[in-house]
Amino acid sequence: MCTGACSKFIAIPLYILALVSIICNIILFFPDFDTKYAGQDRDGNPRITAEVKYMGGLIGGGIMALIPAIHIHLTSAKNCCANRCGMFLSIGFAAVGVAGAVYSLAVAGLGLANGPTCLTILPLPQWGAPFANSSGEYLNNKDLWKQCIEPDNVVEFNVALFSTLLVAAGLQLILCAIQMVNGLFGCLCGTCSSSE
Repeated sequence: MCTGACSKFIAIPLYILALVSIICNIILFFPDFDTKYAGQDRDGNPRITAEVKYMGGLIGGGIMALIPAIHIHLTSAKNCCANRCGMFLSIGFAAVGVAGAVYSLAVAGLGLANGPTCLTILPLPQWGAPFANSSGEYLNNKDLWKQCIEPDNVVEFNVALFSTLLVAAGLQLILCAIQMVNGLFGCLCGTCSSSE
C-alpha cells in the first residue's frame, strides 16, 4: 500500500471518530436528555459533571482531530500524495491530532474516575460528586450508584459516554501516530506517484 492510500485509510476513520467525540461531548451536557441540568441549582452548585465542561470530546477529540483528518484526506487525493511536502506537513497535522487525542483521553479518564455530578441523599439532599474521591472504585460496585437520585441513571449515562470518548480518543491516538510514521515514509521515500 502506498503512503497516499494509507493516508486515505487513516483519514476516513478519523472523521467518524471526531464526529462520535463531538456528539458524545454535546450529549454529556444534557444528563437524562433534559436541558434543566445544564444550569445550577438554587445554591449555585453546578449540576453537570466538571469534566464535561473541559470539552475534551469537542475540542480534543473533535476539532483537533478534524484538522489532521482534513489535511490527511486532501493529501491522499486519488490515492497519491501531491508531493513530499504534503506528506511532511501531514506529520505536523497528525501531531496536532495526537495532542487532541491525549487531551480527550485525559478528560474522559478523569470523568470516569471522578464520576458524575448528581443529587445525592446522603448525608443531606445536595448536588455534588459523591464518587470524586473513590479513584473509580464505584465502577465495580453498582450498589453505590443508588446514591445518585437525580438525574435518572446518570451514572450509567456518564460511564457509557465517557467510555465511548475514551475508546474514540485511544483510536485517534493510534491512527494519528500511524500517520506520523506514514508521513515520514512518504516524505523520505516518496509517494506512489509514477513520476517519482
